[in-house]
Amino acid sequence: MATNRTFTMIKPDAVENNYIGGILKMINDAGFRIVAMKYTKLSAEAAGKFYEVHKERPFYGELVTYMSSGPIVAAILEKNNAVADFRTLIGATDPTKADEGTIRKIYAKSIAANAVHGSDSDENAQIEGDFFFSKLERF
Repeated sequence: MATNRTFTMIKPDAVENNYIGGILKMINDAGFRIVAMKYTKLSAEAAGKFYEVHKERPFYGELVTYMSSGPIVAAILEKNNAVADFRTLIGATDPTKADEGTIRKIYAKSIAANAVHGSDSDENAQIEGDFFFSKLERF
């Protein structure tokens, strides 16, 4: 059964390029409500823990270095069918293959620097949201 919450991060490349406002506007315009949000920076250790599921993949070290290279914006979003609808809004991981009008088509630089993270399942949305936010930080 689908839940109504998903998790996202605006990644270091998008923060560095001052895309936070544009991305948040797209999220709001798509009908998502922000339940929790914070501007923070991941240490290499925290990035490694967050992406631990990819530890055996060849890109893991590069991913950890990239995700700890600058500040990010983490957020929990709420909407009916949140995970699927947000995945549609952000577009394909490869911005050259992303649909027109999606966040990654507009703001991503490459597959690696793809502007935003979006949970790929209801279970991961819960895990990822819990990684960043206590119950007291959700509204």
